[in-house]
Amino acid sequence: MLDFEDPTALLCGVDEVGRGPLAGPVVAAAVIFDATKPAIRGLADSKALTPARREELYEKIVSRALAYCVASASVEEIDSINILHATMLAMQRAVLGLAVAPGLVKVDGNRCPVLPMRSEAVIGGDATVPLISAASILAKVTRDRMLVDLHAEHPEYGFNVHSGYSTPQHMAALRLHGPTIHHRHSFQPVRVACGAFGITAREYTVARALTDDVAIKGTVLLRGGSFVPVQVDVA
Repeated sequence: MLDFEDPTALLCGVDEVGRGPLAGPVVAAAVIFDATKPAIRGLADSKALTPARREELYEKIVSRALAYCVASASVEEIDSINILHATMLAMQRAVLGLAVAPGLVKVDGNRCPVLPMRSEAVIGGDATVPLISAASILAKVTRDRMLVDLHAEHPEYGFNVHSGYSTPQHMAALRLHGPTIHHRHSFQPVRVACGAFGITAREYTVARALTDDVAIKGTVLLRGGSFVPVQVDVA
């Protein structure tokens, strides 16, 4: 049994990326540092870093972490249970997917997912808590890569540039081409586009059921670290 007051208990940082976009999953990461390896310098909120710097730090994090896990909640889950609950689900999957259980989980923001260990919400933690910064970077790099892959499937939307956010380019593409199954039809701009193109929520659901795309099905995306990854049921 974990001793929640034990100062030596493993600490875990958690953050998510993708609450605001009109398309794509929400992605969360959980990270535990390996105290035997050199500290990673330059960790910060992923939004404050250049793409090149995020990629550089991503490689350092995955090579030096004691354990890490990146997980998602799908577009279908976002539309079914709303973005807040889907975000909590993605963070829960990330923590439960770790190869070793932490004693304390620090989560960016003002609320925590339901977890079997002690957790603490830290407002602005992605800029002040290195573990949360590391999680932010893993989540951001992973999600951006997913949207680049989505761009190859739907180049007319520019997902490789805006990652699904409601930029003028994306909004113009929605008006011209209509939404894809990767769009969140519960978000108002996508609902408007659905109406303009005569697409129903039911049609979205059927189309999503016919694809095995990982961007559609929420899951653990990757896990690793110094601990050998194990199979964990995070459904």
